[in-house]
Amino acid sequence: QVQLVESGGGLVQTGGSLRLSCVVSGRSLSNNVMGWFRQAPGKAREFVADISWIGGVANYAVSTKGRFTISRDNPKSTLYLQMNSLKPEDTAVYYCAAQRAGIWSSWGQGTQVTVSS
Repeated sequence: QVQLVESGGGLVQTGGSLRLSCVVSGRSLSNNVMGWFRQAPGKAREFVADISWIGGVANYAVSTKGRFTISRDNPKSTLYLQMNSLKPEDTAVYYCAAQRAGIWSSWGQGTQVTVSS
């Protein structure tokens, strides 16, 4: 089992930036894909971005591409999400997740991001 702990959320004005972190512990991630999801009040959880732990190949949702950057630090076992040019519609709880055998099987507790207009 993988344990995921997010941090870095907060309140920021429109156009501002935040960097989320997710510390990973537990089993080896060598074959894993790691990702970020978010859930706004009254809405379904949605994909934000993911990255392969070894190769570093990243994918983004259309709504975040060009503004958000996902990265990982393998020695530190930490996943990051750099969020720039934030908009009020980015307000949500952001979750770190680990994929195994094609299934998002491990989740963090979430960190709140609020973007004021």
